Amino acid sequence: MELAAVKTSYKYWAPVYDYTFGWISRGGRRRTVDYINSRSGRVLEIGVGTGLSLDLYRPHLEVTGIDVSPEMLDKARQKVAEKGLTNVARIGEMDARALAFPDDHFDTVVAMYVISVVPEPEKVMEEMARVCKPSGEVLIVGHYARKSGFLALVERFFAPLANVIGWHSDFEESRVLGVPALEVTRRRPLPPLGIFTFLVQRKRAQA
Repeated sequence: MELAAVKTSYKYWAPVYDYTFGWISRGGRRRTVDYINSRSGRVLEIGVGTGLSLDLYRPHLEVTGIDVSPEMLDKARQKVAEKGLTNVARIGEMDARALAFPDDHFDTVVAMYVISVVPEPEKVMEEMARVCKPSGEVLIVGHYARKSGFLALVERFFAPLANVIGWHSDFEESRVLGVPALEVTRRRPLPPLGIFTFLVQRKRAQA
């Protein structure tokens, strides 16, 4: 999806996102943040959206969230203020293809339910790896295209509607696995019905 299409799509989704896809993704989002809560240090959440995950992070983590949708970010900032989330260091508008953070800055970088939406996901993965510390982790929660079966046919049917529904139903997992600095250490299905996958990649320690 082009950046303009992403912004337009989420401008319309923002008012109802928490009660639609936010509800569908709740279980997987909670499991992902539970994993992050076992870690320490700085966390960067790519595609923070309306801030559905923000109150799940434990206070010992310093959390930064970015998104390209001003409408979504307004709702995220409102949640931070209403819930007094003092561990949220920053919520800002930013293109994930050009992150305004230094190299090796975050202990954990996570993108939940967004990698199939962003333009140039390979570039986004490179940026996520760049800002992650050596031995840190890059986490992706996403849906990947099936190779065969009825659901594969359904995915291909909805693929041309990406700009309307806000995600690519035929997104290939290989598009998030091409960064040499990252190695896969964990992969598991997430609810509902294993539609989504939780993928952990560790950044190789620098020599």
